[in-house]
Amino acid sequence: MSPGAPGAAQTARLTRSSSQAPRHFLSVLDRSADEWLALINRAGALKHVRPIGGPHPALLSGRTLALIFQKPSLRTRVSFEVAMLQAGGHALYLSPAEIQLGQREGIADAARVLSRYVDAIAARVYLHRDVEALARDATVPVINALSDREHPCQALADLLTLTEHRGSLRGLRLAYVGDGNNVASSLALAATRLGVQVTIASPDGFEVPPEVLEAAHEGAGLGGTVETFRNPRDAVRGADVVYTDAWYSMGQEDEAEVRQPLFRAYQVNQTLLHSADPNVLVMHDLPAHRGQEITDDVMDGPHSIIYDQAENRLHAQKALLVDLLERRASV
Repeated sequence: MSPGAPGAAQTARLTRSSSQAPRHFLSVLDRSADEWLALINRAGALKHVRPIGGPHPALLSGRTLALIFQKPSLRTRVSFEVAMLQAGGHALYLSPAEIQLGQREGIADAARVLSRYVDAIAARVYLHRDVEALARDATVPVINALSDREHPCQALADLLTLTEHRGSLRGLRLAYVGDGNNVASSLALAATRLGVQVTIASPDGFEVPPEVLEAAHEGAGLGGTVETFRNPRDAVRGADVVYTDAWYSMGQEDEAEVRQPLFRAYQVNQTLLHSADPNVLVMHDLPAHRGQEITDDVMDGPHSIIYDQAENRLHAQKALLVDLLERRASV
């Protein structure tokens, strides 16, 4: 055997690793209710047992995460990079200029090449089909860090935050007000299966897709429900949590003038909160357009847990990465 050739044991390990299909995280539906609870619990444990500012160096030591970003982001990039750093691993950021999926390089080729270099891929893309295409050809786990269809990493951080503030998710009444976008879809899918009663109010033509509502109904457990309204006050009445998001996302700026008049009645302000429970919690996944979907006095007020959500992106994604890469190491 030549000096540079792998031994039999190493060859067997490499063969198993490349032939074992990875487990991806593209949708809320990729995990069972029990697995969602386990991830939430693990995220909480990782958050509270670590020394402030200290790492968990053994968890992901020697592991590398590739971050493919078609869309820039503050929270997604920083939380993934810091999560890997605190867990003893490394994150490699690939900007739109460096990797143009489906343009400068085919998605299949990019997936196959990156799988030879890194241990996992997180992709923030415009189109959900792009992250699905990555997953088809990758031999390492692929994480949906946002697509037009879903934002499951945000939902994980949201449910961690609610668990911290309310102790239990079962029976909570959560009202989502605004655009029925990817955030609303993932939130409805995840929350209902863990026993949350979800109500959604959106303007005509901007509802959560019917197939998402159907999947939320079918996957609901522990008394979880989902119901839609046109009037935001009907959705918010008696709610324990009121959640909103931007009226238009990155890439939809040309729709702003059209959307703003339609969404004006869906602003989360003090008047709307009067219909909710007196101890209501207010959530927003950020970035926020203050004065549009949410007012300053609500966002900065005593009911807001918005910055807890933002912090929990770090802890939720750390738990997800550890779970994915621990599983990978065990095959």
